[in-house]
Amino acid sequence: MSSVNTSYLHPKEFILIGFPGMENYQTWISIPFCVMYISALVANVLIIYIVKVNESLHNPMCVLLAALSVVDLALCSLALQILKIFWFNERAIAFEACLFQMFCVHFFSSLESSILAIMAYDRYVAIYNPLRYMSILSYRFLAQVFLSLFLRDLILFGLLPIFASRLPFCSSNVIQHCYCDHMGIAKLACTDISLNNALGLLAISCIFGLDVIFIVFSYALILKSVLKVGSKSALRKALNTCGSHLFVILYFYTTLLFSLLVYRSGQKVQPEIHVMFAVLYLLVPPVLNPLVYAIRTKEIRHAFLRIVLTKKVNSSKQSARC
Repeated sequence: MSSVNTSYLHPKEFILIGFPGMENYQTWISIPFCVMYISALVANVLIIYIVKVNESLHNPMCVLLAALSVVDLALCSLALQILKIFWFNERAIAFEACLFQMFCVHFFSSLESSILAIMAYDRYVAIYNPLRYMSILSYRFLAQVFLSLFLRDLILFGLLPIFASRLPFCSSNVIQHCYCDHMGIAKLACTDISLNNALGLLAISCIFGLDVIFIVFSYALILKSVLKVGSKSALRKALNTCGSHLFVILYFYTTLLFSLLVYRSGQKVQPEIHVMFAVLYLLVPPVLNPLVYAIRTKEIRHAFLRIVLTKKVNSSKQSARC
């Protein structure tokens, strides 16, 4: 692929490098990313469809899984910008489009974090007080909680593109990344960015920090509740379920923390390693979430099998008529 000319600065656009120093290999690198994107797309659309067409799945747990799939679809679809760079060498992105992409990356990531926090509470109620599950986690309660977290995420991360749009860019418009994110844009500014840095840390602390604390606290209460029962089978089942959930959650927040630390104190980290983690941060959770949360859920698994069997029966009847 051709190298990027950084000598000319167009004030109305940014240039996305992709993987710095690996431009000649980006077509090959794009293959696993494309496979992950298609896998995430198919799996999450399938989950949304299964929950929608099965009335037996219209309960808080499955509704939350469907909501998580919607957010995952939006999050992984941001990878299309990355594939455009890899396949068509389309590195230029308009200034406004870059700010919008930056907002979407952070906003949908925060929504995913919020839904994971609600799902942790959902599992705690299901184990601690199953008889009052539907009365505690009513649709009205879930709507109120989700709306509150939605507004929190929208306001805090909505401020980032507003502040970034006011920064002066006078030295370079080349972003050493596959997509636009807050600190990647802010570091190009030829002025003090301490306010942007502080705003970014505030948003991360108020959203991801509080969500992590709530998730850890919820799963600690789940473990405590299971230990009180004293049943080895119940403990083994809870550890199996919670362990897989915590693995996905740990990956999600670890990659986020890695990116955060690299921007602020990671001069020794190779740029391609940072970009690789940032891309996997967008693609891996949408692939893992359907596997861990949905396929391992008995109700969704049985509903999927019923749909497959029904289609086979209908197909056999049509063949017999012919």
